[in-house]
Amino acid sequence: MLKQGLTPKQVGAKLVARDKAARQRQFGIVDAKGRAFTYTGTGCFDWAGGRTGKHFAAQGNILAGAAVVDALAETFEKTRGDLAERLIAALAAGQAAGGDKRGQASAALLVVRKNGGYAGFNDRYIDLRVDDHARPIDELKRLLDLHRLYLGKTNPQDISPIDASIARELQTLMQSRGYYPGAINGAWDDATQKAFREFAGVENLEDRLLEGARIDRVALEFLRRQMRG
Repeated sequence: MLKQGLTPKQVGAKLVARDKAARQRQFGIVDAKGRAFTYTGTGCFDWAGGRTGKHFAAQGNILAGAAVVDALAETFEKTRGDLAERLIAALAAGQAAGGDKRGQASAALLVVRKNGGYAGFNDRYIDLRVDDHARPIDELKRLLDLHRLYLGKTNPQDISPIDASIARELQTLMQSRGYYPGAINGAWDDATQKAFREFAGVENLEDRLLEGARIDRVALEFLRRQMRG
């Protein structure tokens, strides 16, 4: 119906009109132009309701109160960053405002982008979920950080030259893990680079490998944490 030119509000009206159980439904619609619609049936359990704004629809039921949806909406509007970051921030704000009356249990995040999935095989750019967890939003944020580590692209601002100090640090780390048998001399030579490519591949960081004497700082910090662990 959106492809036919109907607005989210018109689509919502048609869906409700033909649904015998409409009073028990709750949904939101956002179109490609950023127009939004939210619907909450009169049979939804209190507190239930929603808000819309440019590019978003926020709704919920069995909530602590209207402040939860207000926090979702206002935080989404004010937060900077990509869509995933804004959605996580909105969820956290909604929880801080009271969240679900029954407490926390699960959280999910889905962001689609054409050919954005692993190796371009599908459109599921980010598809994460947490079920039956004491702090599901925090856990979802942790999974998002890991998703970006393993599948994200290197930010040019996060590229550092590999000097003798970093080379020596990596040689020490790789030697402790059995990847590098050579001298700890701070030289970024062929043997060290070969060992590092193998090490990074085993740690699933191959997408963050850079040519020459350069390293992704995000990958470096991860490897440092692994060493401390």
